[in-house]
Amino acid sequence: MKPELLITTNGYKETWKAIEYGAWFAEAMQVKITLLGVTESLNPAAIDDHHPLEDLFERAVQLFKAKGLIYNLEVQNGDAEGMISKRANSGDFITVVSPLGRPQFRRWLVGRSIRHFMETIANPILYVPEARLPLNRLLICVGGLGYEVNAENLALQIVMKSQAEVTLLHIVPPFDLDYPTTRVASEHWEDLINTDTILGRNLRRAVETVEAAGLRANVEVRKGNIVEEINSVLKTGNYDLLCMGSPYGSNALRHLYAPNVTAEVAESAHCPILTARHKQI
Repeated sequence: MKPELLITTNGYKETWKAIEYGAWFAEAMQVKITLLGVTESLNPAAIDDHHPLEDLFERAVQLFKAKGLIYNLEVQNGDAEGMISKRANSGDFITVVSPLGRPQFRRWLVGRSIRHFMETIANPILYVPEARLPLNRLLICVGGLGYEVNAENLALQIVMKSQAEVTLLHIVPPFDLDYPTTRVASEHWEDLINTDTILGRNLRRAVETVEAAGLRANVEVRKGNIVEEINSVLKTGNYDLLCMGSPYGSNALRHLYAPNVTAEVAESAHCPILTARHKQI
């Protein structure tokens, strides 16, 4: 059974990017849409005033009808982060979100909304800071622990519809500990895919998965700080979609001591990011 698409907005004009990209995604994947609008801090005295959600909903309905999509409209009152997370976890959804227009002080105080969503939403998230269409180039970040597998499989379903170019990227980070596996990865990072290491096997598996989908996989391996290298590749490669895994759900303690690379990349990325939690079988 296919998941449905939960497209979200709090009325902020830039969330139209999530609606536009979500409509394209739903058309490509042939899935149903629920458009969730959250009204925040509604003043009872202004109950008859025109709300920004009305304009976004009107434009969205026109777009959905033009594409022949099946959709449902919902409006809820409350804090957008909390209401979106609650609705996203209530069913089998892929949740589409864009920046919610939070003031800089709030972002500094509690962090960006995407970090909250990654922590609280168990299902896949499609984060859309920019709606880059059509989809011509896909970048999949392949990690050593296989966190990206669920997101990768979902991304390939989309790419098969557009026959986009696929690049598999792995970053070999600086290692603090000198173990045989880390030594091999560090010394042979340029031909990592040919090594008999977990990293090498994961890269070969990723290539096989892409090729099994009838697509050609380009492989790029870099060495250095993971976030900096991913951002560098995004900047120079002109990619239309980034696919990354999330450590949440894989190891309950890992996120307490390891950086959330996906969230850090999302905060500076200028293309959509598809992420899904790793689930052990």
